[in-house]
Amino acid sequence: MMNRELSWLKFNERVLNEAANPRVPLAERLSFVSIYQSNLDEFYMVRVGTLMDQMHTGEEIRENKTNMTSEEQVTAILRETAKLDARKSHVYEQLMGELEPKGIRLLNFNKLSESEQALLKTYFKTEIAPYLSVYIVGKGQPFPFLKNKDIYAAAQLINGNKWQRTAIIPCSNNIFRRLIDIPTRPGTYMLSEELILHFLPDLFDNYTVAEKSLLRVTRNADIDTETAYDEDLDYRDAMENLLKKRKRMNPVRMELSRKLNKELLKSLCQSIGVDKTHVFLSDVPLDLSFVSELQNYLRGKNPDELFYQKRSPRMSVMLNDREKLIPQIEQKDILLSYPYENIKSFTNLLYEAARDESVVSIKITLYRLANRSQIIDAMVEAAENGKEVIALVELRARFDEESNIEYSRKLEEAGCRVLYGLSGYKVHSKLCLITRKTEEGPFYITQVGTGNYNEKTSAQYTDLSLITANQEIGREAAEIFSHLLKGEFMEETRQFLVAPRCLQNKVIERIDEEISYAQKGESAYIGIKINSLTDKAIIDKLVEASQAGVKIEMIVRGICCLIPGVEGYTDNITVISIVGRFLEHSRIYCFGTKERENIYISSADFMTRNTIRRVEVAVPILNQQLKERLDEMFDTMMLDDEKGKRLTAEGNYVDRNLGNEKLNSQELFYEKAYLAAERKEI
Repeated sequence: MMNRELSWLKFNERVLNEAANPRVPLAERLSFVSIYQSNLDEFYMVRVGTLMDQMHTGEEIRENKTNMTSEEQVTAILRETAKLDARKSHVYEQLMGELEPKGIRLLNFNKLSESEQALLKTYFKTEIAPYLSVYIVGKGQPFPFLKNKDIYAAAQLINGNKWQRTAIIPCSNNIFRRLIDIPTRPGTYMLSEELILHFLPDLFDNYTVAEKSLLRVTRNADIDTETAYDEDLDYRDAMENLLKKRKRMNPVRMELSRKLNKELLKSLCQSIGVDKTHVFLSDVPLDLSFVSELQNYLRGKNPDELFYQKRSPRMSVMLNDREKLIPQIEQKDILLSYPYENIKSFTNLLYEAARDESVVSIKITLYRLANRSQIIDAMVEAAENGKEVIALVELRARFDEESNIEYSRKLEEAGCRVLYGLSGYKVHSKLCLITRKTEEGPFYITQVGTGNYNEKTSAQYTDLSLITANQEIGREAAEIFSHLLKGEFMEETRQFLVAPRCLQNKVIERIDEEISYAQKGESAYIGIKINSLTDKAIIDKLVEASQAGVKIEMIVRGICCLIPGVEGYTDNITVISIVGRFLEHSRIYCFGTKERENIYISSADFMTRNTIRRVEVAVPILNQQLKERLDEMFDTMMLDDEKGKRLTAEGNYVDRNLGNEKLNSQELFYEKAYLAAERKEI
């Protein structure tokens, strides 16, 4: 098996490889190098932060795949990060070199002409220097707190008597622009932090600047949200207090733009509280978020050549959005596929339910939401129209806590009933239940998704959404909500797979069924599409299935702790990873050959945090037409040899060549969505 953290780094390497891929439009490659960096930031804030917390407990904690201790994992991560950062520097330099003929240049001060240097000096004195705060560390001024991911200039100062001081200057603020354009050369820029660093000596009349560098600190963000549960405190207020604590947590990494002498480096490490092994020297700007501004400039140049073909989600051909949606859903199950199809079909359904006199309640689980969320607006409207609205808002959705706190207040003010999840278990499911009152009794419309109720990410992530009027599914969805309202778990299910008690075990049961078919000499098959695979119980069972002769095909975007193709163990398992224009996010479980298959879509990856430590749901696809559609999608993705890389028995991801023409599944799905929409309009 492969270590979880090292497997994740391999995923981020695949992201970085897209930044170097000449078949990706040049301006889009900028996004991939920026995503690589932001991914790595979050990885250090969460995963490395967790491992370092474990190291400081004094206990020897080992992970269950490779038996590595927390310290061994951190050491391996630091080693691999250094290799990847060297690769990032090469990719970035290559990108900037290719951008020069397109009219984009990012220069340092010494590459400018004398007249340009004079212009920037004036700009620095009038537009930047007045807004800088200089900290000279000494007895009267302690070392300042460095905010997570902000950029600072650090300098070693010497006066005439060789008396040394350390100076820190914050470079991140909203007062001056980060990307400074050179007026004499359109498309030529300099970063404000580099300009500050260049003119640093001008800020100190009584000192000489002996050493200087930009620096950036990444802090641990793995707060213990369970400590927020206190019967004497309002849970929402307690969460807000924890979020304040996160901002001041221990550093896990420090990045420098220049090499510093040992004395100054040691002083900075001690003052910041970071070990020198966690210090990285970067030839690349310490924050690459500015690339979006470069892309905006390039959009005015030659967008057809430099960017992806413009795409926008189409309305689903399964629904007539000009007519009432509820009667259509009562006639047939609907499957929406994002980003190829528009989430408006679902938001329109919610607005329709909010205004339909027969609808008495809407219940929904909310994890991550868009800014100015239409989902929230529809819930508010429903409550104001007298509907019972119950929203389970997960306040522990990492990095979305503040947004969810505000949304929970907005829902409450509108008269919605708001719950905050279960103690010790995040509610990660994507489940919505609309209940209508009819002469025959309650009538349910159920929606289950693989991704968040987020209009923005629905245009960026691949996800699936089932909307059904199947009453067996509806009644069980009502049971799930009933248990959540009482703070209980589903102990048994008929249709759904529901974590934490009825998902991992049910998945293992279905793998066992395929093993039994294989042992009888019959064809047996398992197809899985997920983001991550770390659950050891499921991995062990998949290995057993492979040994029994079950054919297993897996599409695992990110972490994959199972190594396929190992003789005698995983010979019958194929694993690919698709990293492309859109973030692969849908989860599909297929058990059995086409004649007898059971297919589910789910919010759950095969990670123990999902299968036994969260509330997750997987819903069966019962409609034969939708089954066939999912089969076709899965088979197409397995044939993707443009963005799909195969995981080898050596633990490496390699290119595939399956035909004369490369197949890009994401582009193909969009083409089909456009063609279907055109036929619908005709």
